[in-house]
Amino acid sequence: MTTRIAAPLPSAGLDVWLEYLEQLHPVAIDMGLQRVRAVAEKMHLLQPQARVITVAGTNGKGSTVRYLETILALAGYATGAYISPHLQHYSERVRINRQLLDDSAHVAAFAAVEQARGDTSLSYFEFGTLAALWLFQRQPLDVLVLEVGLGGRLDAVNIIDADVAVLTSVGIDHIGFLGSDRSSIATEKVGIFRPHRPAICGEPDLPSAVLETVRQRGVELLQVGQHFHYREQADSWSWWSASEQLLELPLPQLPLPNAATAVAALRALGLPIASQALHDGLQQAREPGRLQQLAGPPLQLLDVAHNPHAAAFLADYLVKQFPQRAVYAVVGMLHDKDIAGTLAALAGVVQRWYFADLTGPRGATAQQLAEALAASGASTTEVHCFSEVTAAHQAACAAALQQTNEAPLVLVCGSFYTVGQIPHWS
Repeated sequence: MTTRIAAPLPSAGLDVWLEYLEQLHPVAIDMGLQRVRAVAEKMHLLQPQARVITVAGTNGKGSTVRYLETILALAGYATGAYISPHLQHYSERVRINRQLLDDSAHVAAFAAVEQARGDTSLSYFEFGTLAALWLFQRQPLDVLVLEVGLGGRLDAVNIIDADVAVLTSVGIDHIGFLGSDRSSIATEKVGIFRPHRPAICGEPDLPSAVLETVRQRGVELLQVGQHFHYREQADSWSWWSASEQLLELPLPQLPLPNAATAVAALRALGLPIASQALHDGLQQAREPGRLQQLAGPPLQLLDVAHNPHAAAFLADYLVKQFPQRAVYAVVGMLHDKDIAGTLAALAGVVQRWYFADLTGPRGATAQQLAEALAASGASTTEVHCFSEVTAAHQAACAAALQQTNEAPLVLVCGSFYTVGQIPHWS
C-alpha cells in the first residue's frame, strides 16, 4: 500500500503546490475522463455559465486562442483563457480578461481541488484544468476559450461541452498516445466536436473516414476551403463564407490560417463583434514564443515549432519575411518528437545550427540532434553542439553580430522548453 503524500497547506507557495502536483499521479499523461469528471461533478464545474470555445489541433492552438481572446475582449466581453504548456511561469496558463492571476489565486484553486478530490488520483494537467475551471467559475465571464492539452477525445478539457469546437490542424505528433497516422490522430482530435453544435475545422485535408464519422454524429461542420475561405493580399487579407459577406482585414502578426479559423469560430459563436474590435484584435494579438521577434541586436525570432508540420510553416514564413537574411538556428528538442523530420523541414533555410541539450527524462542531447540532421540527408554548412540552451543562444548571437554585412537572424525553436529559456522572451 502506497503512502499518501501530505498536501501542502493553503498558505504554502505556488512552487510548493506545483511540486506536490508533480508527485501525485503515477504517470505524467493519463488520458481518460472518468477521474477528472468525477471530481468536476463534486465541484459543480461541468456546466459553466459562460459560453465555451474549445480549441484542439496539432499546431496553431495557442495563436488561435490568443486571436479569440483578444478580439472578444476588445468587443467588450469578459473572457477567460486556459492554455498549456507555459513557457516560464505556471501563471501563464490561466488568463482572465487577458490578465495573469497572482500566485495566491492558483494556490486557492489547487486547495479547492485537493479538498474535493478525496482519494481520486489526478495528473498534473487534470489538477490544473480543474483549478482553471474553478477560477473561471468565480468570475462573471461571458466566454471561456479552452485549449486542449493533448488529443481531444480523452483530454481533461473535454469534460466541458463546447458551444463551438475548433480544430486548427492535423499533423503527426504524440504518436504514442494518438496513433501513428493522420486518420487516427484526427479521430482523437474531433472528439471535442458535439452533435448539433458548430465545429470549425481549419484543417483543409481532414481524412475522409473522419469526415464521414463527423457527419454521422450530426456535427455542424464548417471546414476551411469548403464552408469558409480566406485569401492573402499584399497588405491585407479577405475572409468570406456562403452566408457571410466578404471581410477585408489587416494582416496579423500570428499565423494567418489560424486567424481565418478564429474568425469562423467567432461567427459561429453568434455574439455581436464590432468591425473595429475584429480589426484591432487581429493586429494586437501576440503569443509569446509564436513567431515572436526580439529586436536585438541581433534580430531574433522565437517559435515553439516542434514537429515537421510546424517546422514547414516556419520555414515558409522565414522565406517570405526574411528572404535575403541568413538564419542561425538554436534548437533543443525532446527525444520523443520527430527530430529528423523537423530539422529536415528547416534545413533549406538554416545556414548554421546551434544544437543544445535539453534536461529531463524526455530531453534529447545536442549530439542526437546533430546525428538526426545528418541522417535526414539535409546538407548544412556548420553544426555546433552545446550542453545548455543559453550557451547555444549566446554563441549564435555572438556569431551573428560578427558578420560585417546584414546580421543573420537568430532563430530559436524546437520546444517550449527551449524557447522558455531565452532571456527577455516576453
